[in-house]
Amino acid sequence: MHDDQHAFGAGRRSVAGTTVVELWGELDLLASTGLIPYFDALARMADSDFVLDLRAVTFIDCSGLSLLCRFRLRAVERGSRVRIVSADPAFARLLRLTRLGRVFEVHADLASALARHAGGAGPGATNGAIA
Repeated sequence: MHDDQHAFGAGRRSVAGTTVVELWGELDLLASTGLIPYFDALARMADSDFVLDLRAVTFIDCSGLSLLCRFRLRAVERGSRVRIVSADPAFARLLRLTRLGRVFEVHADLASALARHAGGAGPGATNGAIA
């Protein structure tokens, strides 16, 4: 866990050919504005497999959700796949209220998000694609 809950950040690593992006802190307007160039550069990685790990995100507002939507749209346009790791009921509620629950593929833990990378979402995952 990161020391300052009000700070935000992102780190990236590769796990078995999947780019895992860990986000932490508050994903609000300040964080989203600062992270746009980082996420735009990531989205340009054509045919990549992404997992966005939100387990250390303590707060997300509409600008944070917009950043995730922007990244997903740009990545999918380039042939990439994007999954999210979050077991936070508040995040699930946010997706439900914004009707984005079927847009994002959400997993409760990193292991299940990585295990399903070859064969689709599988049971228990929220999977959806925008046509």
